[in-house]
Amino acid sequence: MQSDLFADQLNAFCRHSRVLIDGAATGPLKGLTFAAKDIFDIAGETCCCGNPDWLASHDPARQTASVVDALLRAGADLRGKTLTDEIAFSLNGQNFHYGTPRNGADSDRIPGGSSSGSAAAVAGKAVDFALGSDTAGSVRIPAAFNGIFGIRASHDALSLDGVMPLAPSFDVAGWFARSADILSRVGDVLLPPDRGDLTPMSTLLIAEDAFAFASDAVAAKVRQAIGKVTDLFTAQNSITLAPGDDDDLSPTGQGLKDWIQWFRGHQPREVWASHGAWIERVEPRFSPDIDARLKLAKQLAAIPMTGEDGLRERVTAALDRLLDGAVIVIPTAPCPAPLKDAPAEVFVDLRDRILGLTSISGLARLPQVQIPVGLAADDHGKAPVGLSLIGRRGSDRALLQLAARLAGRIAA
Repeated sequence: MQSDLFADQLNAFCRHSRVLIDGAATGPLKGLTFAAKDIFDIAGETCCCGNPDWLASHDPARQTASVVDALLRAGADLRGKTLTDEIAFSLNGQNFHYGTPRNGADSDRIPGGSSSGSAAAVAGKAVDFALGSDTAGSVRIPAAFNGIFGIRASHDALSLDGVMPLAPSFDVAGWFARSADILSRVGDVLLPPDRGDLTPMSTLLIAEDAFAFASDAVAAKVRQAIGKVTDLFTAQNSITLAPGDDDDLSPTGQGLKDWIQWFRGHQPREVWASHGAWIERVEPRFSPDIDARLKLAKQLAAIPMTGEDGLRERVTAALDRLLDGAVIVIPTAPCPAPLKDAPAEVFVDLRDRILGLTSISGLARLPQVQIPVGLAADDHGKAPVGLSLIGRRGSDRALLQLAARLAGRIAA
């Protein structure tokens, strides 16, 4: 453990807020330490949300976020708040104002965002687990890039009371851990009971159109891991989630790219609805890339939505039927983490490919668990990659249990 979390070499923890709160004397998480992304309120503290102008223009929280309070009551000790990308609106983890948290596997690579500090704190062994949020992949992607476990919960499974919103119809809470066991123990405390109508996940569905977004090396590594666990299922099928000839799920015939475009049309509008008034009033200083993204969000918000407004509901219904008794497997991220100083065009391409994978759970409001499966090669060496399990909405506990079984087999 770090002797001084606030002077750590990980650059994972906020420097404006030194939060140390011991949990209850007893509880299922007693003996474990955790950190919380700096969009989760702590009573008496002011969130920074990755931007100094946010910090300067907001008052201290009156109450602690519900999920943080639940962890403290379960006995876990809070050991700090962690850096986030500005207003959680990035997938890189490189904060313009406060620096880049250290990737736990390779310090030359980005950690992934926007829950970058939480991922770095867990991967760097500063804490046992850490809270993050996930709107477009902000738990799943840094978990994969750092070679650790992570879960994005079902939408609305966990209270976001006391958590800064980004795009509310996509926002969910999640957490990181270095083991499937701790990931599940946290879930036992935070998650509601699973749906009563769930069928055991006995069929493994390999989403081939999702694999198409991954590099050859990542796809091969994930398929190798799948080969170690197929005997745990009664059936294994290769599927296409969004056939290009299906007007209901691919209105323009572009398959999953239609889902990306739907996400790109709706998420920025929600971001501007959440933060546009504050941005116009305070005129905060943002990094160039996030500033450009927010200006686009403002432009989109001024244009009425047209076209496929019903796509999300059709995708949600289709995947709910597909996942009855089944689980989908995909690569979590399309490639290993890029280098921190990679050209800008690398990050533009990366975001497009990430959304091809993360929009699946995002549109259908599904739970997703990231499992590290080892290293894959790119032009700069080898770095962690991950496999994701996607379950039916409200199957979070069963999905965590399945992930633990698979993780043990993959690691063997």
